[in-house]
Amino acid sequence: MNKLNIFLIIMAFSAVVVGCSDKGEIPLCVQLDPLEKVLKEQIYFVENNDTAAAAKGETVSFQFVVRSIYPIKNLKVEAGNLVCGNQQIPAGLKAFVGYVRQGRATPNPSRDRLVSASDMFPDPLIEEETMDVSSMSNQPVWISYDVPKDSPAGIYSAEVVISGKVQGKTFRIRKKVAAKIFNVVLPEQTLYTTNWFVINTSTGGDANDLKPGVVLDNLSYMNNGEPVAVFSDLYWQLVKTLANTMRDFGQNVYMLSPLKLCKYNISGTNYTFDFTNFDQTVEFFMKEGNLKLIEGEHIAHRITDWSSLFGVDVPFADGAIRTLPFENDTAQLFMSQFFPALYQHIKSKGWDKIYIQHIADEPIRENVDSYIQIAETVKKMMPGIRIIEANHSREVENTIDIWVPQLDFFHSDYKYYQERQAAGDEVWYYTCLAPQGNYANWFIELPLIKTRILYWLNYRYGATGFLHAGYNKWWRFKNGEAAYIFEEGGNILPGGDTFIIYPAYRKVNISIRLVAVRDGIRDYELLKLLEKKYPDQAKEIARTVVYNFDRYDCNVKSFREKRIKILTLLSE
Repeated sequence: MNKLNIFLIIMAFSAVVVGCSDKGEIPLCVQLDPLEKVLKEQIYFVENNDTAAAAKGETVSFQFVVRSIYPIKNLKVEAGNLVCGNQQIPAGLKAFVGYVRQGRATPNPSRDRLVSASDMFPDPLIEEETMDVSSMSNQPVWISYDVPKDSPAGIYSAEVVISGKVQGKTFRIRKKVAAKIFNVVLPEQTLYTTNWFVINTSTGGDANDLKPGVVLDNLSYMNNGEPVAVFSDLYWQLVKTLANTMRDFGQNVYMLSPLKLCKYNISGTNYTFDFTNFDQTVEFFMKEGNLKLIEGEHIAHRITDWSSLFGVDVPFADGAIRTLPFENDTAQLFMSQFFPALYQHIKSKGWDKIYIQHIADEPIRENVDSYIQIAETVKKMMPGIRIIEANHSREVENTIDIWVPQLDFFHSDYKYYQERQAAGDEVWYYTCLAPQGNYANWFIELPLIKTRILYWLNYRYGATGFLHAGYNKWWRFKNGEAAYIFEEGGNILPGGDTFIIYPAYRKVNISIRLVAVRDGIRDYELLKLLEKKYPDQAKEIARTVVYNFDRYDCNVKSFREKRIKILTLLSE
C-alpha cells in the first residue's frame, strides 16, 4: 500500500472521528463549494470556506454537508443576514439537498462522470423546516442570498446555525460565511434560452414522445395526482409557479402551440379560427415569465419512423390532430387557411417581431426534402416570420433563419455555422440525450460544473441562444419511497435529461442543476460585459475554461479564480 492510499484512509477515518466528538453527539459539518456534488456514500471532505464572489444582482450560494454516526432528528438550518456595515442582505433559499436514483446511465459516459455505488445523486433542493437524517448518511444543506443591484460593494458576512438532536441531546453548530460583492452590476439578460416544458397536451409544449392516444395531464403531478382542468383557477395558479421559476432561472423563450391552443370551426371546406386561448397563454407568460420570444411549436412531424418523410399536422372535427402527407388535399386545404390567419393575427397583436416558428424537429438527410417543402410553404404564407429548428442537417440552407445544431454537430460543422452567421442567420445550439462522451450536458451523473459551462460555450463560440427539451417531463420518473427515480421505460434517455425541476404539492422544487443553469447564463452576460471593456481578456478567460467544444477546465477552484478575475477587471 503506497503512502497516498494510507493518507486517504487516515483522512477518511478522521472525517468520521471528528463527527464523533462528545460521544458522537456533535455531527461532522463541513462547508463545501456549491459546485461540488456530495454523493451519499462519500466519507472524505475538504473544507472550503473561501469568500464567495458576486456582482450586484447575482445570487451567492453556500453548501454544507452534515454527517453523524448516529441518526439525526429535526436537522434544521438557520441563516442570518449577510452584513456589511449598515447594509444587510436577508437569506433567500434555505433547503436540504435531496437525492435522486439515476436509473439509466449514459451509454457513452464522460471520462469524468461521477460514479455512485448507491446509484443516488444529489439534485432537488427541498425546502422543509426540518429533516431527519439516517446514521452514517450525508445530508447536504443549501443556503443562498439574492444580492440586490443597489447593494454597496464590500465584504459581507453571515452566521449559519445548523442544529438538531443526536441521542436525545440537542446540538448547535455555528458557521461563518462570507461574500465579496464587487462594484459591478449584472446586466440585463441578452442570451436567449428555451427549455421545452409541458403543461397539458391540449395547451402546447413538447409532448411528442408520448405514444399516440395517450392523454397527459402533466399538472396533476403538482396536485397529488388529481386532474387539473385546463384554464381553471388552479390551472393558472400552477402555471404561474412554473412560469415564475423559469423566469427566475433565466428562461426567456417559451414554446407554445397556436395549433393546439386554437379553437376550430370546420364547415365543409372552410375553417374559422379562434386564437383566444393562445393569446391568453402568451400574455400570461409575458407577465409571469419574462417572455422575449414566442417559439411556435412544430406544425409537422414524421409520418412513421425516424427517417420517414414529414407530414403536416391537421385538426379534425372530432378534436384530434393527425399528421397527413404534404400532398394530401386536406393538408393543403388546412395550410392554405390556417397559416395566413395565424400570420394576420400575430401581426394584429404586434407579435410578428418576436414570433418564431418551428416546422418539424431535427430534420435529417433522409427527410430534408419534405421539410423544405413544408417550410417554404409556411414562409410564403407568413412572410418575415423567422424559422427556428433543432437541426441535424445542413441541407436546409436558405430555409432556417435560426439554426440550432446539436452541440456535437455545432462542433463538427463549426466553420459552416460561422458562415451562416456571416450571411445574417442566427446560430444557437442545443443538448438533449446527446451529445454524450466528454461534452457538457446536464445529465445527473456529470460534475455540476459541466452544466454551468454550457453557457461559456455560448460565449466562446458566438451562439446567441441555448435550447433544451426537458424542463418538466415528469411522466418519465417514478416517485420512489426514498427518492425520485429517473424512469428507463425502455427508452434511451439518460438520468437528468427529461426534467430539471421536481413536482411537489402546489409547488415545485428546483435543482442544483437549475442553479448551475442560472449562474452559467449570468457568467455569459458578465463575459459579454467584459468584452466591451477588455475584449482580448474576455476571450482569453473563456478560452482557459472552454478549451474546445468537448474539452474544459472543470477544476472548481480554478473556475472560481477566473470568475474573480472577470469581476475584478469589470470593477476597475
